[in-house]
Amino acid sequence: MNKILLSGVKPTGQAHIGNYFGAMKQFVDLQNSGNYECHLFIADYHALNLIQDKEEMKKLTLELALDYLAIGLDPKKSIIFKQSDISAHTELAWIFDTIVTMPYLMRAHAFKDAEAKDKEINVGTFNYPVLMAADILLYNTDVVPVGADQKQHVEYARDIALKFNHIFKTETFKLPTDLIMKDVAIVPGTDGRKMSKSYNNIIPLFATREQITKAVMSIVTDSGGPESGGIPANVYAIHKLFKTEAELKPIYEANKGRYKTLKDALVEDIDAFIKPMRERREKFAKNPKKVIKILEKGAKQAKKIADKKLIEVKKTIGVI
Repeated sequence: MNKILLSGVKPTGQAHIGNYFGAMKQFVDLQNSGNYECHLFIADYHALNLIQDKEEMKKLTLELALDYLAIGLDPKKSIIFKQSDISAHTELAWIFDTIVTMPYLMRAHAFKDAEAKDKEINVGTFNYPVLMAADILLYNTDVVPVGADQKQHVEYARDIALKFNHIFKTETFKLPTDLIMKDVAIVPGTDGRKMSKSYNNIIPLFATREQITKAVMSIVTDSGGPESGGIPANVYAIHKLFKTEAELKPIYEANKGRYKTLKDALVEDIDAFIKPMRERREKFAKNPKKVIKILEKGAKQAKKIADKKLIEVKKTIGVI
């Protein structure tokens, strides 16, 4: 029997190649492995902590759905849905709120980061791990694919499941495990730091040839001194995502110090890789009604599972 896998992504902006190689590609690989029942959702309620404009939320949600479909997530193989379409997520989060303590939530990374920056912290940010636990536990999830730095999300879900089961003397919730995606690239941006929209150093995942060229030509190169061997480290680090080191070695050896030539080669390889996904995305974008129907179908499938679990929870706590 296949394991149940769940993951969600917030619709908060333009996807870049760092998002793809850091997580999105793995979703497709896991879906196609035949070993998992995949539940992949758009975490729009989580995004509400950041996106508080009606039209922007609608736009970004559709954009992320297009991204999912363009990279190869298949509604015939995975349940793809919007978090907000399943009211059981927020209802279960409230039930968990009644057993989770404030000191426990104050240990969460997101809260600590916000507190360190002296931000006005909204309740949604503080309560983020509880809604995330509800997201995970509603679907009898076995595994949650995360990067090593996101392991705490799954630990919170496990802790809350254990506490609920203990208080109500039940085995209502399965304990999920993290699926740490090993060998996942930390993709450098055009300035050498980790690729991030906040650093303005990205190469968009569905970029046009012109956009790719502009981004690649802006990649910071070293001086070409003895330590570099005439090989631009930042260019090479990004190029490794698209070609093997065996393929790259002769190219970089033959063009030491010729940064423009090496960047041109990188443009060619990124464009060749992105083009099929870009074309799929453009095709889906021409028919947004079809994309919305895919999300609606996924919501029906997800709702059936989530509502069944919520009824079980309600019976356990004595409200029905």
